[in-house]
This record gives sequence, C-alpha cells and structure tokens, in this order.
Amino acid sequence: MADFFQNGVIGTLQKLRERPLDELEAELKSISKRRKMALLLPALFSEFETPSMPRIIEELRGIDYLHAIVLSLDRASEKQFREARDKMSVLPADVKVVWHDGPRMQKLYKELRKNAFDLNMPGKGRSVWMTMGYILSLGDIYAIALHDCDIVNYRREIVSRLFYPVVHRAMDFEFSKGYYARVTDKLYGRVTRLFYTPLIRTLKRILGYNPFLEFLDSFRYALSGEFAFISSLARGIRISPTWGLEVSLLSEIYQHTTVNRVCQVEIIETYEHKHQILEKDKPDEGLIRMATDIAKALFLVLSQDGIVMSQSFFRTLCSAYLLESRVAIEKYHALSLLNGLKYDRHGEIEAVEAFTRSLGRAMKEFVKNPAGIPMMPSWVRVSAAIPDFSDKICEAVEMDNR
Repeated sequence: MADFFQNGVIGTLQKLRERPLDELEAELKSISKRRKMALLLPALFSEFETPSMPRIIEELRGIDYLHAIVLSLDRASEKQFREARDKMSVLPADVKVVWHDGPRMQKLYKELRKNAFDLNMPGKGRSVWMTMGYILSLGDIYAIALHDCDIVNYRREIVSRLFYPVVHRAMDFEFSKGYYARVTDKLYGRVTRLFYTPLIRTLKRILGYNPFLEFLDSFRYALSGEFAFISSLARGIRISPTWGLEVSLLSEIYQHTTVNRVCQVEIIETYEHKHQILEKDKPDEGLIRMATDIAKALFLVLSQDGIVMSQSFFRTLCSAYLLESRVAIEKYHALSLLNGLKYDRHGEIEAVEAFTRSLGRAMKEFVKNPAGIPMMPSWVRVSAAIPDFSDKICEAVEMDNR
C-alpha cells in the first residue's frame, strides 16, 4: 500500500487501495457522454510480433468508454499496416491506424516541409506529434492519453487512471503523468535513478531556488511514456523529436498551464517493458544517447529561462553530478538490501561513469549549437500556416483505413 504523502509542487494521486475497476470504468463511461476521450498508441510493427501488443489489444477489448483508439504505426510496409489494422479492428471503440510510411501521410509530411516545418528526424516524437494532429482534427475530443506499447504486464487500469484526473468534473487537472515502480528482482529505470534525478538535484544545489527545477523534481517518474491531457492544452504545445521528448514536454506543460493543474498518478504497481541497452562504447545508441539528449533538452530550457551557463558552470555541474549520483547509488543499494533485491553496485557505478561522459558530450554539443534540434511546432501554429491541414490529415487517415 502506498502512502498519501504530498511532496513537491504538483498533486500526487497514489493507489491507496484496490478500487474495483468496473466501478472506475462505469464512472468514466458516464463522463464520456460529455467529455470524449481518445487513446493514442505509438508503436512499431515489430511490437505486434512480441507478447506485449497482443496482451494490450486483449485488455483494451474490455474498455467501453473510449471514443477513439488511434494507433500511430511507424516502420511498416503496406502489408504490415493492413495486418496491424486487422488486429486492432477487434476493439470496441472507433479504431484508426495512422500509417506514417504510407503515401498519403508522406505527402502530408512533404507539404509541411514545403511550409518550412523541420520534420527531418523520424522517430517516436515525430510520429506522436503527427498522430496528435489527426486526433485534434476530429474536433470533439476532450482529452487524449498516451502509453507505450511494449508493456509486458499491461492492464487496462493504466488507461482509466490516466484519464480520470483530467476528465472528472470535480477535479481541475489539465495534465496527468503516470508513474510506477520499475522493479522485478532488481531495480530498473537507471536513466531516471542515476542520471535524471541526480542531475536535477545537482542543478538545484548550484542554482538555488528555481521554480522549473522544483517542478521537474516533483515527478516520481518524469521519464515515463504515459500521460494524459486535455485537447486545448495539446493544441498549444511543441514536442521534441529526440530522446529529450519527456523533458521538453514537461517544459511545455509548465509554460502553458499552472502547477496546480498538473498531477502525477500511480497507474500500476510495477511496470515491466523492454530494456534499453547501456553500451559505453556506443554513444549514439540506447541509454547513453538518451541521457545526452535529456541533458541537452534541459540545458536548452534553462538557457531560455535566462540561466547563464559558462564553462566554469559546466565544470562544476559535472563534478557535482558525479557526487550526487554516488549518493543515489548508496540509497538504492540500501533499498535493495532491505528488500532482498539483487544489486550490482559495480554495474551501477559503471553506468554513472557512462552517464558522466554523456553529460560531458551534451555540454559540448549544446555549446556548439545552443538551439539544438528544432522542436516540432504546436498544432495552433500549423493551422495558422496551413488552414486546411486538419481536413487533409483527417481525410488521409480515413482513406487509409477504408
């Protein structure tokens, strides 16, 4: 059983007891009559060939309060697109598959580039952004939720707990972020535990009170891929195409709403999915690349807030982060001992050393190009530049799904 303690500047909605799922879903069913909900699922076709996606589809068959389920399908041939569409067709909601590699969607990407929108970095960020544009084009969606499609122990409760805070009329939240424990017989979530959180707390030590850093430090699992927000908020935010997606998203949320309308919700006790590699000699892959992109995204946001980062600042940050991360290792070692978990202390120290090199690389890349990779624009801006683009994307998806 979780505690009810509220720390940080955002609301924390813990799972204090096993509330019957049927009861929760019945409430959402009633709410959905006035506030329509859409679930966005970003996936590669390869995920249909794993145990995760079949389980997700089977679980989603039990949900009857969703207005739409939209699969954002990347890296798929026409045959694979049709196969994915057929597998998704068993779901009770209005199901659409956004086929990013299809000729109709590629034509729309080309039109966006002609209008000076930089979309030359394919990946999850770009796919989510484009699919978000389709969902917003539907016009009558009140809230959108998103979760990854590689969750091994998936339960449909994840969806209901994400949506509940942002659609319930007695609550005033516009954004909910999912959190959970990443633990089996050992602790996972190395980028969060050993890089992101120690880096945020190091910055707080150096810079003193900073409201944005306080906001970031309030999230129990800031790098989770599960969140929900209302459509009016979604229209105004930008999305990063890099591994810095979660940090940049939280930055956009911070700028476009107030902390009192942001919450984090415990969506499942433990969360198991595929694990990214950490290979020290491959800086452009896996967790090493992720850490670099996260740090660069953080530097960009802080510089936009007027923080001056000199070479001496970066030197101090690097050495102070190393100390902070070593303190984190001691805490997680103790936690593992108490709970009888495996703990590879040497491996954790090696991970920190690799993340330190990622931090150094991020500093060099940021100094060389402070603007970094451009964020994908808000859909408000796209509509201003191409007034009929919403109609075009809606038509393209509808024709693909006939």
